[in-house]
Amino acid sequence: MGANEERIKGKAEEVKGHIKHGVGSVLGNEQMQAEGHAEEAAGEARQEAAKATERAKGTGEELKGKIKGAAGDLIDNEQMQAEGRAEELKGQARQKANQ
Repeated sequence: MGANEERIKGKAEEVKGHIKHGVGSVLGNEQMQAEGHAEEAAGEARQEAAKATERAKGTGEELKGKIKGAAGDLIDNEQMQAEGRAEELKGQARQKANQ
C-alpha cells in the first residue's frame, strides 16, 4: 500500500475518531469519548508513519542524486550531472512535502 493511501486512511480514522469523541461528549458517554480519542491518535500516528516513510525515500533519492552528480562531475559527463541534480532536487521536494 502506498504512502498516500496510508495518509488518506489515517486521516479518515482521525476524522472518525473526532466525530466519535464529539458524539460521546454530547451524550455524556465517557467510553465513547475515550474510544474516539484513541481512534484520533491512531489516525494521526498512521499519517505520521506514512510521512516518515516518504521522508526516508526522499533522503535516499537525494543521496542517490548527489552520488550520480558527483560521478558525472568526476567523469565530466554533463548529462549525468544534470540527472543527478534532478534526482537530488526530487528527493528534497519529497522530504519537504512530508514534513
